Amino acid sequence: MQPYELSLTAAADAIRERRLSPVELVDSVLDRVEEVEPQLGAYVALTAERARREAVEAERDVARGRYRGPLHGVPMALKDLIDVNGMATTASSRVRADHRATADSTVAARLGAAGAILLGKTHTHEFAFGLTTPQTRNAWDRDRVAGGSSGGSAVAVASGSATFALGTDTGGSIRVPAALNGVVGLKPTYGLVPRHGVTSLSWSLDHVGPITRTVEDAALVLAALAGHDPRDPASLPVPAADYRPGPDADLTGLRIGLPRNYYFDHVHPQVETAVRHAVGQLAAQGAQLVEVDIPMTRYIRATQWGLMVPEAGAYHERTLRTLPELYQEDVRILLEAGELMSAGDYLRAQRARTLMRAEWARLLEQVDVVAAPSVPMPAVGAGEETVDWPDGTTESVSDAYVRLCAPANITGLPALTVPVGHDAAGLPIGMQLLGRPLGEATLLRVGHAYEQTRPARALATAA
Repeated sequence: MQPYELSLTAAADAIRERRLSPVELVDSVLDRVEEVEPQLGAYVALTAERARREAVEAERDVARGRYRGPLHGVPMALKDLIDVNGMATTASSRVRADHRATADSTVAARLGAAGAILLGKTHTHEFAFGLTTPQTRNAWDRDRVAGGSSGGSAVAVASGSATFALGTDTGGSIRVPAALNGVVGLKPTYGLVPRHGVTSLSWSLDHVGPITRTVEDAALVLAALAGHDPRDPASLPVPAADYRPGPDADLTGLRIGLPRNYYFDHVHPQVETAVRHAVGQLAAQGAQLVEVDIPMTRYIRATQWGLMVPEAGAYHERTLRTLPELYQEDVRILLEAGELMSAGDYLRAQRARTLMRAEWARLLEQVDVVAAPSVPMPAVGAGEETVDWPDGTTESVSDAYVRLCAPANITGLPALTVPVGHDAAGLPIGMQLLGRPLGEATLLRVGHAYEQTRPARALATAA
């Protein structure tokens, strides 16, 4: 096995035990970037020389007993909405062509303090306002979409061109590309991870979180990211914690909600089969399955878009009026649509969100975790704009991919996607776990327990 193939946890153990140097790991991952990047297009910008310098420093620190923890000397990538001092934050848009960050975002600073090594910035759907990331190709099939908007981050992790990465999630933008590329994606509780220095799409829906190869890896990254920051008004006054799941895969006494409605409606049959099989594995590990009804489903789509579109429009108001030609057409149309929404529409969406949160809180009194598909179908072909369902209905690809992820953004609940197999074409399928506010430890425990039932996953093969 080459160093670039190692999970974060395995690489951290090898570095701590002096069986692997950060220099060897960074060189291996950069060699992998050189090999696969021309085919996949995950990165906006690479910081190879900086990464090599930091790897030498990390190797020296570890040798002198100044080991900072499991992220020390491990190479990572950041979605290009996340500020790094002195670097461009382009948001994959011509609007940001001349932008340079003058300070680190909170998450970049925390990862740097933990010793993680930046490889570069990854592509996003322009300003994170989309679900495909068209500049980037799926790590398993280059003719398929990467998913969005954190498509570059997911593809980098899935292909071995980053050991871990950060994404952002406003309507599924961590979980969708993670599921479509066969990796782990965690959207934390709203406010657990600070967003200071991260370009906003929709302030009341935005989250920052890790994309990794294993659930344990996600726990290690979350521990470095979480914690209060007064510069983010939504940041929760809770301390960071140790989220790492224990080795015990026994789930006896845990109640897993299996939706009777919504989450298995208009879902590809191979996705449903894989997810239900994975839930069966959790039951075999002792979990109790409880059928549940998802509340207020008829309002989910309207509430998601009713919050996101006007908030995005407000953020882009000045540049949309002065530089509209610099936006990609799909994003410009959505932003212009936001200008047509009334204050009453937005307030009704906020009211629906409040009611939805209360109903989900009641649901999560009955169960500890809800298990469902992450997305309704595997990665579609690049350029495909709609999906046809057997009942004769047609749905846009973006609506389909956001549909099963939106409830966790509206309510702010934590949600984790884990790979649970592949379809007949070899494309990954993801299972989503949703939990109570600040219930990340439980989600990670369940996801990790499921991983113990499967052999170690190989890297993607499209490159």
